[in-house]
Amino acid sequence: MGSGAVTLIVVLGGLGWAAYAFNALVRDRNRVRAAWSDIDVQLERRHALVPRLVEITRGYAAHERATLDAVTRAREESVGAGRVGEKSTAEGRLEHSVQRMLALAEAYPDLKADSTFLELHQSLVDTENRIQHARRYYNGAVRMLNTRIESFPDLVVARAFRFTLAEFFQVEAEDNRDAPRMEKTWRS
Repeated sequence: MGSGAVTLIVVLGGLGWAAYAFNALVRDRNRVRAAWSDIDVQLERRHALVPRLVEITRGYAAHERATLDAVTRAREESVGAGRVGEKSTAEGRLEHSVQRMLALAEAYPDLKADSTFLELHQSLVDTENRIQHARRYYNGAVRMLNTRIESFPDLVVARAFRFTLAEFFQVEAEDNRDAPRMEKTWRS
């Protein structure tokens, strides 16, 4: 085998590897985009539930205006957030303020017994669980993409085609990691 043939094999092998690396980067980037879309759908669902929950709570706990207004402001901030980092910070604040609002229900037995409140609360808990699942999937997809972008030899292709690191969707505070819960005694 001549040196020209060896060179051709090396060049074709390099091009094959570059095509494989590029396609893997595109696949991982698309997985991140799809995972973010899943999170966004659940966040929109939460954003739709929160005002309804605030209104029904306001009917029973009107003098808790500061807490209810804080929930409304946190929701508006979250809806208006752009980048993933901004969105995760705003969502952390929203989760915290919703938890505080739900804690108010403890002081209002009539609110805890209201069927609409119970349904909305259960929908919110389901949504929070879906967000948590979607967040884990998204962060896994981000980790895979970022690892590929930062690992040799794929980083050569990533830099050549300007692939950028994706942001993780982090929860702001440790106490915000759990979905709001309703005591089972409420349904008794």
